[in-house]
Amino acid sequence: MNGVLYDSRWIGNHGIGRFAAEVQQRITYLVPFRAQRRPSHPLDPALLGATLRGLRPKLFFSPGYNSPLWWSGSFIFTLHDLHHLRVPEDSSVLKRFYYEHVIKPACHKSAAVLTVSEFSRQEIADWAKVDAQKIVNVGNGVGAPFGPIGRRLEPGYPYLLYVGSRKPHKNLPRLLHAYSVSRMRNEVRLVLSGPADKDILAHVERLGLLGDVVFTELASNQALAEAYRGATGFLFPSLYEGFGLPPLEALACGIPVLTSRVCSLPQVVGDAAILVNPEDTEEIAEGIRRIVCDSELRMQLREKGLRRSKLFSWQNTARKISEIIQISLGRNRQLSMSVAGPYDDSLAV
Repeated sequence: MNGVLYDSRWIGNHGIGRFAAEVQQRITYLVPFRAQRRPSHPLDPALLGATLRGLRPKLFFSPGYNSPLWWSGSFIFTLHDLHHLRVPEDSSVLKRFYYEHVIKPACHKSAAVLTVSEFSRQEIADWAKVDAQKIVNVGNGVGAPFGPIGRRLEPGYPYLLYVGSRKPHKNLPRLLHAYSVSRMRNEVRLVLSGPADKDILAHVERLGLLGDVVFTELASNQALAEAYRGATGFLFPSLYEGFGLPPLEALACGIPVLTSRVCSLPQVVGDAAILVNPEDTEEIAEGIRRIVCDSELRMQLREKGLRRSKLFSWQNTARKISEIIQISLGRNRQLSMSVAGPYDDSLAV
């Protein structure tokens, strides 16, 4: 096999999934690799290595953190962050073992390690004890349909928006508490993406917010963009992020953003958002009051956010990745854009 084999299994409705889809769309010489097992399957590194020994591609490239075991060929993989190590609630003995015995050696053996922020680049270098120059920050991007022009979600009431998972590091209990004490519940509702779950509903009920917090499914990028555009502001006081795509998407849609002053988030939003201590409920609440009550501030943040978002594009991300691929292959010319088609792994489990 003469091409660059690309692990397209990562494509999906999540952060790595968005990255994987946008990269595949733009680097058209990638040959998609598919299998029934998830790329996060514990046995995937060994099975992947066996498959690659048979296929012998010029290069294997994963947009996620999986890497092949017992394969001597060239590969590039992407470590977006270390949240499985840094967030105790999302860690486990198995995950720590995987990072120590699969991912850390891969950082040394790979042709390059890609990541998405300077924060993650330095954190990975320190943890894996590899030269930071081997770790390349290719960033994330933003593009259509995320822009200020287009349909808006109009539920019949003004609302603040949160988009993301319910994992502990997303800090939703503090966000709900901050909204409760902000005294803004009569002015705006709080819309959370995704279905209601019992843990979050329990927090909502304890705080007496059952009529003020709304859960909504945003099943497509178009629906998500409409929700951003319709919001009075976007709230994302996360405790840990390797990048933080939702705040960038919100900036691109022209709405004010409140986010954390920790990890990668200040590198993403710059001076175009209200930055808060995510562990300080009153500071989050004050930020909410400022967004809701200060129309001049909302306009300033809108203008800054639109300018800031133009610094990030998927085309730039794809260009950087393609350059790394070319260097890894030792070629000075562009690869052919034609491919033989996807490869389906016969060792699927």
